[in-house]
Amino acid sequence: MDSSNRVNFVHRDEIWKAHVQLEKNSAKVWPNKWGFLTEAYGEYHTESLKLKEEMKVGLPPHLAVQPVTPPQKYIHVGPSPPVPPTTQALIGWRSGHSHLQFEKYGLVHHGRRSFLKELGWPQGARP
Repeated sequence: MDSSNRVNFVHRDEIWKAHVQLEKNSAKVWPNKWGFLTEAYGEYHTESLKLKEEMKVGLPPHLAVQPVTPPQKYIHVGPSPPVPPTTQALIGWRSGHSHLQFEKYGLVHHGRRSFLKELGWPQGARP
């Protein structure tokens, strides 16, 4: 072993004992030396609670939380049609009925738009 890497375990143990003893002594002395801070913190805490209660401002009626509406009031689920006898017929079996389709208000028609037509240019023109 190299002499620079040697460890004196007894010396390390003595240092550790000294640190532990210092912590114990500090814990005994702290209330006499710094105990007033706990009282000051308690006073500060009660004062801050009083100020928070005084500063509370109610929300205006239009921002107040509304009571929860039960889903049964606005969601109505009708009975399902009978289950088809084959697995192939299962695909889209509910959407075949008009009252169960996703598009309640009819098909969505998004026409193709032409940039050239919007500008009033002829169809063969290139911008």
